[in-house]
Amino acid sequence: MFLAVSAQKTHTVIKGDNPYNISKKYGITVDELLKLNPKFKDGKLSIGDVVTVKSEKSAAPKKSTPANTSAQTGKIVLQPKQTVYGITKQYRITETELRKLNPDLDAHMKIGEEITLPLDSIKKYGGTQAPVSAPRPAEVTSEVESANNKTKIDSGNERSSSNNTSDSQDEYATYTVEQGDTVFSIVNKFGITIDELVALNPELSRGLKAGMILKIKKLDAAYVKKNGDALSVVLMLPFGYSSNETQYRSMAMDFLTGAKLAIERNASNGQKLDIKIVDSGNEASFKSSLTQINPNNTDLIIGPFFKSNVIDLLDFTRTQKIPVVAPFANSPELYNYSNLIIVETNDQTYADKMVEEVKTVYSDQKIYIVADSKKENANYLKANLEKAVKNANVIVVNSAADIQLDQNMMTGQSAPVIAILASDNDNIGEAFSTRMIALSKEVQGMRAFSMYAVPSFEKKVDELSQANLVYLMDRKINAEGSFEKEILAAYKAKYCKTPGKYAIIGFDVVNDMLTRENKKGEILKQMNKVQTQLATKFEFVKSKTNGAYVNTGFRVIRLVP
Repeated sequence: MFLAVSAQKTHTVIKGDNPYNISKKYGITVDELLKLNPKFKDGKLSIGDVVTVKSEKSAAPKKSTPANTSAQTGKIVLQPKQTVYGITKQYRITETELRKLNPDLDAHMKIGEEITLPLDSIKKYGGTQAPVSAPRPAEVTSEVESANNKTKIDSGNERSSSNNTSDSQDEYATYTVEQGDTVFSIVNKFGITIDELVALNPELSRGLKAGMILKIKKLDAAYVKKNGDALSVVLMLPFGYSSNETQYRSMAMDFLTGAKLAIERNASNGQKLDIKIVDSGNEASFKSSLTQINPNNTDLIIGPFFKSNVIDLLDFTRTQKIPVVAPFANSPELYNYSNLIIVETNDQTYADKMVEEVKTVYSDQKIYIVADSKKENANYLKANLEKAVKNANVIVVNSAADIQLDQNMMTGQSAPVIAILASDNDNIGEAFSTRMIALSKEVQGMRAFSMYAVPSFEKKVDELSQANLVYLMDRKINAEGSFEKEILAAYKAKYCKTPGKYAIIGFDVVNDMLTRENKKGEILKQMNKVQTQLATKFEFVKSKTNGAYVNTGFRVIRLVP
């Protein structure tokens, strides 16, 4: 028997306190803290405020026998991806109970650490994880192999970061914090508790800041492998045999040669593959080609090439959520499909990188942008440069000949300017190169940038390095790379020729997708790996929550004097 009285504990707020660290200090949850202090329900605390932190029972036992705690508790070894929130949910205990059993919990949340739990909970809810008393397993780390080629061109051509990616990675709905948001407005907006939000975002203990990307809840898997050990892949290529149309046949055949090399390469490394090639015809006859696909026994579809056909295919596979790879189509209309993988990097991504590069070197120079006939890229660049750099003087011109050196108001001497090429036209690029070389001979400190790689850049490396040219490159082979040399040699041995443009794309797209498959055949769970194939860098990001994966990868080439 016990005699119990209620005892209230309080805490006086000091500088740096917030609801999270106060609740953590006293072993209660944020939600419990707010229930004890309804007048602070908005979470706003001021220095000197007194808050109730615990309502507990102080007891004077008449007669009792000490509990045998060793028989009541056990230990588990912390596994990858386990969190405080996940442990409380799995073992059906409160966070308060968990922290009482593990006073130093936050200091011991590393893989391999032992966590104390009620023994009954471990036996009942631990599944295959039995109570342990054995020494902790050594933490395993993996090394990512990297290679740097010392050349005049800094390509940033990283092969892969696949070794640090977990096969069991989960996807989450996310929210980007806006100015004026509070933790409380966010939890109210999404109908979750503060403890759930903090469990998914431990960095909230350091405060909420605009621009933070918060995990809100775990998403259901977008795709589950159909059946069998082999990965069932469909290639949809516009040969046009059924419609007797040859317009895209050469492109399709070229793409297929590269794709076959990638398939054979992965199969020889032990990957089990079941490949089906479908003639997707032309845009008008495409729907009839869908009858050749069994969506209930397909794990990946690469193709078709055209936007309207991609949408038809996505509608056809809506129920199965099969990953679909679009090698060439990139349009905002496609961004709503969560199982779509868009390979083509859009111009806005390139332009955003140009703004970032210019911002790092800007020092009150005039900025010239050489536009193409549409001026879309140039106008986008101008608007974003004016936002990014203070007092930017940005001038859009139609020709590189219109780029003029500035004049130093104090000395009257010529001053360097910044010039950006916003056109992928080879002739405009040639004129841009000529003008940059001429101006860099007149004055030091010229800064040249280009959204695209044009042929003249490779022909005039030494001269353009005097203008500190920085340009973006995609679908261009690094002929000095060991991987690239190996693939090019294999292609030449197989087809007795060097690969054309679409053969390179075919190899890159197919090899990239096949190397993303994990042991469960789940390609979409591997989309955060950054990989560079023969010519293309693949760096996928979600266009929106539950939206398409869009490639934002490119290589930055810097010419240095």
